[in-house]
Amino acid sequence: MSKRILWPVVVLLLAACATLAGPGFDKLFGPADPTRFDARPAGPAVGVYAQAIQPILDRRCVVCHACNDAPCQFKATSWEGIARGASKAPVYDATRLLAAPPSRLYVDADKASQWRELGFFPVLNEHAVQTPEANKTAGLIHRLLALKQDHPLPTGGVVGGGLDFSLERTASCPAGEEIDRYERTVPMGGMPFGLPGLGKAEHDTLTRWLAEGAPAAAPPAPSALALQRVAQWERFFNGDSLKEQLFSRYAYEHLFLAHLWFDDDPQRQFFKLVRSETPPGEPVRIVRSRRPVDSPGVDRVYYRIVPELETIVDKTHMPYALSARRMDRWRELFLDPPYTVARLPGYEAQDAANPFSTFAALPVNARYRFMLEEAEFTIMGFIKGPVCRGQMALDVIRDHFWVVFVAPEKRFDEPLSALLARDANLLRLPTGSSNTNMLVPWVQYARLENEYLKSRSQVLAGALGKRLKLDLNLIWNGDGRNDNAALTIFRHYDSASVVKGMVGDTPRTAWVIGYPLLERIHYLLVADYDVYGNIGHQLNSRMYMDFLRMEGEFNFIALLPRAQREATRDAWYRGDSKSTREQVYGGPGTTLPAESAVRYKTADARHELMDQLKARLGPVLDTRLDLGLNAPPALRAPLRELAAISGVSLQWLPEVTLLVIDTPGGPVSTYTMLRNTAHASVSHLLERKELRPEEDTLTVVPGVVGSYPNAFYRLDAAQLPALAEAIRRLGSEADYTDFAKRWSVRRTDRAFWAVSDDVISRYLAAQPLEAGVLDYNRLENR
Repeated sequence: MSKRILWPVVVLLLAACATLAGPGFDKLFGPADPTRFDARPAGPAVGVYAQAIQPILDRRCVVCHACNDAPCQFKATSWEGIARGASKAPVYDATRLLAAPPSRLYVDADKASQWRELGFFPVLNEHAVQTPEANKTAGLIHRLLALKQDHPLPTGGVVGGGLDFSLERTASCPAGEEIDRYERTVPMGGMPFGLPGLGKAEHDTLTRWLAEGAPAAAPPAPSALALQRVAQWERFFNGDSLKEQLFSRYAYEHLFLAHLWFDDDPQRQFFKLVRSETPPGEPVRIVRSRRPVDSPGVDRVYYRIVPELETIVDKTHMPYALSARRMDRWRELFLDPPYTVARLPGYEAQDAANPFSTFAALPVNARYRFMLEEAEFTIMGFIKGPVCRGQMALDVIRDHFWVVFVAPEKRFDEPLSALLARDANLLRLPTGSSNTNMLVPWVQYARLENEYLKSRSQVLAGALGKRLKLDLNLIWNGDGRNDNAALTIFRHYDSASVVKGMVGDTPRTAWVIGYPLLERIHYLLVADYDVYGNIGHQLNSRMYMDFLRMEGEFNFIALLPRAQREATRDAWYRGDSKSTREQVYGGPGTTLPAESAVRYKTADARHELMDQLKARLGPVLDTRLDLGLNAPPALRAPLRELAAISGVSLQWLPEVTLLVIDTPGGPVSTYTMLRNTAHASVSHLLERKELRPEEDTLTVVPGVVGSYPNAFYRLDAAQLPALAEAIRRLGSEADYTDFAKRWSVRRTDRAFWAVSDDVISRYLAAQPLEAGVLDYNRLENR
């Protein structure tokens, strides 16, 4: 063939390849208009969004695409989240050397076009041609939904196709025409990712909506009653006196993550407390600071209450009631007492790092009561706040422990107030900035912590010398009515949960938390923590938390007989150096000289102390998760038998399993099975070598605990003994694969969505205030 003939053939072949690859969206549908979705578009289906579209998104998309750990930062929790689109930059990045720009929906940009300037790409068709075919072809949501329809999962076994479900995976995040290559190279990667496709009716409904251009009406306005309450609380939070302004700053820095609701509002709509440049009565203009402790950049900041516009998801849901009684209580604590605020503190880094200095003018007892009387919410901040995600952030705590609190006591509060006023510098945190040198200040902060613990021990010893005994009267009893007096924390490897009550069998450890410790936990891991911060900021937050855990443990050990304190401490820190173990006491040579006044009858004082704490707090303990009180009589014995399993066979189980149990002649019910992984110590960043599978235990509770289920097991009530026996026999990963074939509702199961919908519906019905949509990013594929 001559060159003259060959060249046209090559050109034709290249043209054919280009055709196969598909012309660019700009050539097909005209240039993109980033302002296309700056406002909710109209259309024939504008009124169906809230009733038909968002419910489908909640059940099928929000279960993976919500919060900071949404893949590709795509949030399906509201129309504005969809209009914002997606990003190739992850929020959680433990390797970045410099802090990243924040990308908070409804905060860091107002319109889709502004998100484009911040690097987000559209998932809807923003091109000039807005025909149904163009909206489907150039709309990434439709392309990914259609890909799943064309390449469904197998109907059994595990998901193949080279899909990676680990949290550490690098997300593909195809943008624009990149979707063509993604469809060719990852055909099994349609949405919902690694889960069954949508049913025909759901798929058709979303397809019609997307083809029409994703129309949506404005969200409904709050009720007249809710607006009235908003106005009342905004007046309360925006008083002009320095005392009122300082209190409101303190309240905001503790409530900025809360889902606020009004106790007399029958609709129970949720709201958020924000900082605004504008006063009540004017449109809210949110202060876009990185953290709530950072400067607002205006002379006077106002605290405003705005509706929560996103779907409520369990992993970030922190409900907090506002009521007339609470307003009166805060007036009693902060506004009525006769003290003076001479000036308002600033917002420099040293202020962010030290709340004891910033709020020194507010009474210590009032600050403690503010946090203590809603202790579950306070602790929930570091469980469900931005710090929560990832094994590095959570390997500082054990898998199961109880938390109780030091009782407010005037004879101790007064010298403690003097200590905080005198030595506030000792309590400053290493997270004053989002960009922090990695470990450079570590020795300095260890010294400061040790000096504080020595000073605190002297204060406590002085108080104990004034007819204040080291006994159980030091433990807050909830004032005889408050069920926040005792909490249980469960860690699930790279997530965690906190619940009221003393749940499960007696754990190996417990924390006793007083005001300085509670405040530092909140500021270190919630108010000061910047999820967009650099590696130094994140790592120092994690490592300083070692000190705070040890402090809580020290407070518990102090109630033991002096002869048993060291042995108990060493059992919690097996394999650690002497200096690490001594840190529990505040460094070498620091001890608490006073003998415990708690009366013991056995040689196992640790276990006996746990029992005595449980007995003391019995009148106020929340018992909703007690199997003996809340499981049907026919299920109590087999569920207790299941919960009694311990040892090496448990290492093959997932961390959080939801048991869907069908009782003949009765309702289907949900129970949560939690694997408590034992550790020799939790003082190391690399924990794998510290595991002690022979000491693993199970906790089984009614309902749902944990925002991230790893597995669903479905069984008849009569099969519970067989399930327990099968767990006891697990000895390898291969054993678990066979086990899962019988018990697990896998990702590929035809009934997966039916089971999921049933569990979430019952959860929302049983706990309408606390429940939210669960997250499936940690669902196993075994």
